[in-house]
Amino acid sequence: MKIKLTFWRGVFAVIMVLGLYSSYVRYLKGLGAVSNMTDQFPWGFWIGFDCLCGVMLAAGGFCIVGAVYLFNVERLHSIMRPAVLTAFLGYLLFIVGLLFDLGRPWYIWHQLIYMNPHSVMFEVGMCVMTYTTVLFFEFLPSVFERFHLQAPIRWIKKIYPVLIVAGILLSTLHQSSLGSLYLIMPMKLHPFWYSPALPFFFFGSAVAVGLAMTIFESTQSSKAFGRQLELSVLVTLGGALLVALWVNALLRFEDYWHRGLLREIFRPSYEAYFLWAELLMAFVIPITLLSFKRVRLSPNGLYWTSVISLLGFITNRLNVSLIGFETYVGHHYVPKWTEFSVTLMIIAMGFFLFAVAVRYLPIFPHEEIAAVPQLEPELVRVQGVPALVENAGD
Repeated sequence: MKIKLTFWRGVFAVIMVLGLYSSYVRYLKGLGAVSNMTDQFPWGFWIGFDCLCGVMLAAGGFCIVGAVYLFNVERLHSIMRPAVLTAFLGYLLFIVGLLFDLGRPWYIWHQLIYMNPHSVMFEVGMCVMTYTTVLFFEFLPSVFERFHLQAPIRWIKKIYPVLIVAGILLSTLHQSSLGSLYLIMPMKLHPFWYSPALPFFFFGSAVAVGLAMTIFESTQSSKAFGRQLELSVLVTLGGALLVALWVNALLRFEDYWHRGLLREIFRPSYEAYFLWAELLMAFVIPITLLSFKRVRLSPNGLYWTSVISLLGFITNRLNVSLIGFETYVGHHYVPKWTEFSVTLMIIAMGFFLFAVAVRYLPIFPHEEIAAVPQLEPELVRVQGVPALVENAGD
């Protein structure tokens, strides 16, 4: 069997070779050989992106499952399995990234026996492990269907309500608790990003990113696997994303106003430049775009809006975990190329595993849904998009 070499397969091969080399150096010579982390800056790019951003980007699973089973949004049922698959792979790769960052990763299981229930990090670790297990069981029906195993499917269906409730509860706990990790650093983290409301900001941003990531993943899947987009689904997600962005933006504004930081935001400074980039991409540009009906009813418009929003929230997590500490530490942290190569390897593995799962498992519904890339509002209503979504933001 011949494998045709394409541009993206070549890129994947290069990323994997560089990542495996960096992995070899990391486990042979330790963290100091592959990273610019120090005793003053012990949480670097791997914590900021692989962990904080990785968990946030995998939030689409609990968002879509909750929408379908708790709020009875049936039109989202067709994208539930892809969302669960993305979340499952995201959490698995988050654990892989954590194994690179831990000084002694072979002791990761110690929290199971040396428990500290007063530690936020312990709560995050236990919730992530438990939720990954829940996602595994939510993903299993796709495997059972592939091999025509009906008995296990019936067993999974019996416990599915428990899995749904457990998944949403665990996601709520650890998404917010990631923000709680930084509550113990009021004198180290810059006031632009330190706030007593950090747990609420982290959870709220996870919901918005879960919706944006689902739009991004659905669009990319349609291009990669030759499937047609269901426009009514994208429009529903776009309307929900607009609401989530407004809620997040108003919470941030109220926090800055309450702590007297509104004037400081507009004073040019090193931290302010990164904050401006974050606020523009996370809130200003996406909310402005989604306020136009033409954008909300356009697959391309929704796709690029979701991309900008994702970049904004990723910038926020990197600001919290990296930029916000540089003034206190007294120097700038710039990751080594080996840190980037490991992260790129993990991301590339995620895309590869998703493609393999879609190819060999019934991830997408069998029926093809005819959709036109651009539709007029009247045609969208015929497809079942509520008028409420069409009129939102006008």
